[in-house]
Amino acid sequence: MTASQKVSNWTAYKLRWKRRRLLWRSFRSRWRMRAVADRTQSINPFDILLFATMRNESERLDYFLKHYRALGVSHFLIVDNDSDDGTREILAQQSDVSLWSTQASYKEARFGLDWVTWLQIKFGHGHWCVTVDADELLDYAGSDDIRLPELSKRLDAMGLTAFGALMLDLYPDGELGAQPSVENEDPFGTLTHFDKGPYRARRQEPLGNLWVQGGARERVFFAATPERSPTLNKLPFVKWNRRYCYVNSTHSLLPPTLNRSYDGPGETRPCGALLHTKFLPSIVSKSETERARAQHFTDPDKFAEYYDQIAIQPNMYSEASERYEGTEKLVKLELISSKQALN
Repeated sequence: MTASQKVSNWTAYKLRWKRRRLLWRSFRSRWRMRAVADRTQSINPFDILLFATMRNESERLDYFLKHYRALGVSHFLIVDNDSDDGTREILAQQSDVSLWSTQASYKEARFGLDWVTWLQIKFGHGHWCVTVDADELLDYAGSDDIRLPELSKRLDAMGLTAFGALMLDLYPDGELGAQPSVENEDPFGTLTHFDKGPYRARRQEPLGNLWVQGGARERVFFAATPERSPTLNKLPFVKWNRRYCYVNSTHSLLPPTLNRSYDGPGETRPCGALLHTKFLPSIVSKSETERARAQHFTDPDKFAEYYDQIAIQPNMYSEASERYEGTEKLVKLELISSKQALN
């Protein structure tokens, strides 16, 4: 056995144990959740499932549910993290939602991944599963007539087990927070623009996961420290196996072979976009709350300047901004693959 083979085998061994530790963490986290509305008995074998952790997302819920129902999600499995704005009550009333509640620390639960992974272990095995945040709307070329159930069949036929996406930050033409409230309305009437680039991508070891950075948030908030700008690649649609687990949000997965399913902007295999609706008018007040709670970053103090910049309500629009007009434009800009990639 060569030295490189020994290193490779040792790396694979460590990653297997890492995956087992993460799955064990998730198994233990089940005691921190309380079932509010368990309707999982209605899940059928070929249903598309959606998993999410939420806190105080009532302004987005109606459109979020409408969007994913239209895409073909049959059942939503959601963990509410101590909402006090009506989110939990709204979700509990939905006939296609199973809901759990927890008051535990979002940060200490790997930013909610421990909770979601337990639900995926218990209910997601064998299903194609969407895993997203409340401010992420998955879309792809041809989604009007190729809904998620059909997309999953095509991915199965192609031997693919994961569908990648570029997280595309959408923002208004004007100062953040200055627009009228859009509670429970189509967010695209307010979030009208995006950055077509530049985006850069590289692989990270030992997971082999992609790392895409760039775009609007880097331009506006991290121009001086681009190495700290947000990661924009995700794997939000996966044919789940109870042995899988996300490592860092939905940016990376174990086993590591799954991370090779997406190569970022310019990818010719099937991929889409996660339309990021973070910058709705409530962003200013929400950022103040997030900063005080210190639950969204491993080291929140490093991102104090980011929150400070949001507080001064910058205008993210620039001469390089592109108006969002649907997925056809994203295909032309080579940010997502074309409908033909699914044929």
